[in-house]
Amino acid sequence: MDMTRGFFLSLGLLASAFLAQAQTSFIVMASTTSTEQSGLFGHLLPVFKAATGTEVRVVALGTGQALDMGRRGDADIVFVHDQAAEEKFVADGFSLKRLPVMANDFVLIGPAADPAKLRGKDIAAALQKLAAAGATASFISRGDKSGTHAAELRFWKAAGVDIAGANPAGGSSNTGRPAGYKACGCGMGPALNMAASSGAYVLADRGTWLSFKNRADLAVLVEGDSRMFNPYGVMVVNPARHPHVKAALAQGFADWVVSPAGQAAIASYQIGGEQLFFPNAGK
Repeated sequence: MDMTRGFFLSLGLLASAFLAQAQTSFIVMASTTSTEQSGLFGHLLPVFKAATGTEVRVVALGTGQALDMGRRGDADIVFVHDQAAEEKFVADGFSLKRLPVMANDFVLIGPAADPAKLRGKDIAAALQKLAAAGATASFISRGDKSGTHAAELRFWKAAGVDIAGANPAGGSSNTGRPAGYKACGCGMGPALNMAASSGAYVLADRGTWLSFKNRADLAVLVEGDSRMFNPYGVMVVNPARHPHVKAALAQGFADWVVSPAGQAAIASYQIGGEQLFFPNAGK
C-alpha cells in the first residue's frame, strides 16, 4: 500500500512539474542588434518578467530582417528602429499599430585624429568630406538592411552620394560609392570592431557605442544633427495574418513597455552614468 501511494505521489509530482513547465508563458521578439548589444534587454526584460511572469525570447537581427520575421509570423512582436519601414509594416497589415517606445541618436565615430576633418554637427557635410577623401579614409557600413544601415543611406543621400544606386566597391563603374567604403554585412558590434582595428569611420547608435569596450582610438566626431534622431517602435504581429502568434501575451509586453513602469525601466538603464535610451511613448 505504501509503495502504491508512493508511486502515485511521484506520478503526481511529475505531472505537476510537467504542467508548470508547459504553462510557462513566453513570446518571441524580433529586435535589433543595438537593443541586444547595448545591454538594454538584459536590464529591461527581467523587470518585465518579474512584473508579468512572461518570458521574452529575443532574436537580435538587423531591423529589415526582424521585420521579415514578423512578416513570416516567426515572431510574436517586433521592436525595431526604422520608422518608415515600421509604418509600412503596419500599412501592409502585418501589425495593427506601431507604438513609439524610446529614442536615442546616431553618432559618427572615427579616429580621434580625424584625418578626413569630419568633426562637427552636420552629418551631410561630414559625409561629403568623407566622399571627397576617397581611398585615404575608410568607412565601415553595416550593409545589412538594419535600421542603422537605412539611416546611413539617408545621410549619404542628403550628402548627394547615392550609395544604394552605386556599384559595389571594386566594380568597373563605381558611380558614387567612395573608394574607402566597405560594407561588412554585420551587426553594430562587429562593425565597430572593424572600425577600431582599421582606423575607419562608422555610423553607430549611441547606445551600442556607450556599451562598446574595444574603442582603440575611436571617438565621437559628429553628433547633434536633428536628422540623427533615432526612434524605436514596437508592433504586435497581426493574428489575422498569423493566427498562431501569441498576440495577447505580445500585447502585454507592448502595453507594459509604454507604461510608466516600462518607461521608467528604460530610463534607468545607464552605463558609466550615461543614459542610453530615452522614453518616448506617446510622442
